[in-house]
Amino acid sequence: MFTGIIEAVGQINTVQVNAQGARISVSTGVLDMHDVKLGDSIATNGICLTVVDVSTSTFSADVSNETLKRTGFAHYKSGQKVNLEKAMLPTTRFGGHMVSGHVDALSEIVAIENDGNSIHYWVGMPSDIAPYIAEKGSITIDGTSLTVNALSDSKFRLTVVPHTTQETIISSYKVGSKVNVEVDLIARYIERLLTNKTAENNQQSGVTHDLLARNGFIK
Repeated sequence: MFTGIIEAVGQINTVQVNAQGARISVSTGVLDMHDVKLGDSIATNGICLTVVDVSTSTFSADVSNETLKRTGFAHYKSGQKVNLEKAMLPTTRFGGHMVSGHVDALSEIVAIENDGNSIHYWVGMPSDIAPYIAEKGSITIDGTSLTVNALSDSKFRLTVVPHTTQETIISSYKVGSKVNVEVDLIARYIERLLTNKTAENNQQSGVTHDLLARNGFIK
């Protein structure tokens, strides 16, 4: 589990494609690697990867064919900058939101607008994830926890402050840049409760829109 608060910007050293997927090697920049061991998880542009080799400044991980199909990894090359975050600890300050590192969609930046010292990024909204994206809700873009500030039929807007721009790969985004998107986990679970019948008694869940509204979860 991750928080979406980026700890370092790293760089992909190598991508070795094989029949099972790919193996990547990543330089970790300023990320503190002293407590990372084999089998640990590191979110790399929002994708939860398992460390299979590690040093004080690099790690390697295997990327499945499924991940290559569903994320931007299919386009990544040597020299690609990536956001990095180690898995959260029970003692970690929870500065972002709950991030699983399981990417829901690959989208792209469709417009960029300056607004004072902040920048608006409009991101294309694939139809299969649109129901889970809400104004003022949380979303993860390339591993960064951000807030959705506006919605239209086919896109949503993110407002990025200077600190986030400086500490992540967002400064490299251009119109057409591909980005990994993970929707809020809570939205996924609410949909499951509302729309699926229980396996045991084949009856609708007791969680309804009215119940959620009465208890302040939705408006």
